[in-house]
Amino acid sequence: MPQKKGFHVTYNAPVTLTFSLIAALVLLLDIKVFQRHLVPAVFAAPGCQGSGFAFNWKSPFDYVRLFTHILGHSDWNHLLSNLSFILLLGPILEERYGSGMITIMILITALVNGVLNACFIASPLTGSSGIAFMMILLASATNISRNELPLSFLLILALYLGRELFSPNHEANIATFAHVAGGICGSMFGFLVVPGRRASGPEKTSGVRNRKIPPDHKGQPD
Repeated sequence: MPQKKGFHVTYNAPVTLTFSLIAALVLLLDIKVFQRHLVPAVFAAPGCQGSGFAFNWKSPFDYVRLFTHILGHSDWNHLLSNLSFILLLGPILEERYGSGMITIMILITALVNGVLNACFIASPLTGSSGIAFMMILLASATNISRNELPLSFLLILALYLGRELFSPNHEANIATFAHVAGGICGSMFGFLVVPGRRASGPEKTSGVRNRKIPPDHKGQPD
């Protein structure tokens, strides 16, 4: 009799899990080892010209920080509030679109947020809020087709943008800009990116294609 497989933990969403673990490790090192100097130096997108943390187009490292800022967070509450969305939606989206495509979406969203911050915002930008809201809008737009626009997507979009744009303290909230940009990126990905197709069970497990067997001919050996 075949033995039953024991219970085991799977690394089911490599991009989502790796991203979350690295972000947690960065914050831990920033607090315990670098005394709050690591995130501002390496994991923060520069601000606009004239600010104390202005983007320097001659510095190659400033271009790197346009991407790495999504891994830096101010505290554990900031990190957990973002990871609660990312760990919930990331595995679903990664299974639907593939790990490679989710990686590209994350990098594009990070770059868009970093560039916008370097052009218009005086304060440095840290955190994965843009990535979280990109995933929220992407998950809401997964059922969009060429001829149908789900009402749920429109409601999520209206509630999300309304909360960000019309909040009483939105002017003091630096992250609002990143939230809106991330949400727009997620909406665009939902319209433009075609989800990957999963192989069906028999084809995936057997690996043998069905082939037509010709009928036997009488008197002919096989």
